[in-house]
Amino acid sequence: MLVAAAVCPAPPLLVPEVAAGAAAELGDARTACSDALAVLAASRPDLLVVVGAAAEGGGYDQGTPGSFAGFGVDLTVTLGPDLGEPPSGHATGTTLPASLAVAGWLLGQARWAAAPVAGVAVAEDLPPSGCGLLGADLGRSAERVAMLVLGDGSARRTLKAPGYLDERAAGFDAAAARALGAADAAALAAIDAGLAAELQAAGRAPWQVLAGAAEGADLAGRLLYEDAPYGVGYFVATWS
Repeated sequence: MLVAAAVCPAPPLLVPEVAAGAAAELGDARTACSDALAVLAASRPDLLVVVGAAAEGGGYDQGTPGSFAGFGVDLTVTLGPDLGEPPSGHATGTTLPASLAVAGWLLGQARWAAAPVAGVAVAEDLPPSGCGLLGADLGRSAERVAMLVLGDGSARRTLKAPGYLDERAAGFDAAAARALGAADAAALAAIDAGLAAELQAAGRAPWQVLAGAAEGADLAGRLLYEDAPYGVGYFVATWS
């Protein structure tokens, strides 16, 4: 069952080498992510499931590599500690999607060693019902499951945001922040997928996977960080 979860933003800009001169702008977010990962380690999980959005869904074993070369940086990471051998069940050349690569970087910074790691990419357009079913399955994947969930709010918070300004974005993100901070699985499950897509909220599907995993877990939430420094809603929260 799910015993703890951490929700973190997924932008590659979270990685200082990618952000370069703007690295300091997300310093508080990185600190909050570090604190959130400490909560996961303290929960004594048997398994850490890392969930992030991608164009297509799929599973990734511990040690799968990820690269930030597509963002102009010669930096590689692995999903959790490198096992020293190719991950099973994957063809040579398999790499992590961007959201899970960010997770790999966060785990590397935290020197994660508390439990084995498994990665799950969630298709960005997976319906809420499918997200809930996937989450329920993941929540049953070990006796004590912790989840690291990567996802952003709306990318339409300001005129300079990637998706330009949408007046609905601030309200959408405020509701998401309340749900994440209160560990309100029902509120996350009720997020309108169509509205989330219009607002370019990439975290919708991963958050709803978390909601499915958390059903009946009776966890308490805490919001550690909330901001939109680039016109995109970023949140860090813990459930435990």
